Amino acid sequence: PGQYGGSEVEDFFQNQLDHSAHPYFQQIQGMEVSAHFFIRRDGEIVQLVSTQDRAWHAGQSCFENRANCNDYSIGIELEGTDQEPYCEAQYQSLVSLTELLHQQYPEITAARITGHEHIAPGRKTDPGPAFDWERYLSTLSFSESSHDVPSEQQPVAAANTEAAMAKGK
Repeated sequence: PGQYGGSEVEDFFQNQLDHSAHPYFQQIQGMEVSAHFFIRRDGEIVQLVSTQDRAWHAGQSCFENRANCNDYSIGIELEGTDQEPYCEAQYQSLVSLTELLHQQYPEITAARITGHEHIAPGRKTDPGPAFDWERYLSTLSFSESSHDVPSEQQPVAAANTEAAMAKGK
């Protein structure tokens, strides 16, 4: 955690991580996770799973009283940690990607975008306090208002940093 660049995150999401390469990797051995998209610190967007397919990013989760967010959401992971500010290039790429996804899936509204911390509280913490929800959501062309900012009281669907987006019912 906190070391950027390299292929380790992509390898992890594709279940190809060499767990002997770093002591931390041994702690996550056996975990099988994926995401639809991964946004690097420099803003590069890597697609790992088709949006037509299920990715394993949210785990046990609930959005709008519906369980299993992996069944109906798009997972976007941002390279980073819960505590370290995200980069300008990441916000720009996230907004661009979200706009494209909204065109394909109009059911994705600003109110239906959330973090893992909101759909799996107590189990997931990302994207964490370092992620500027107001900045991100207010930049979207389809953002209704600042009321869209997810909170513990208003769970919506998500991101380690990721923002998962509910595609529909």
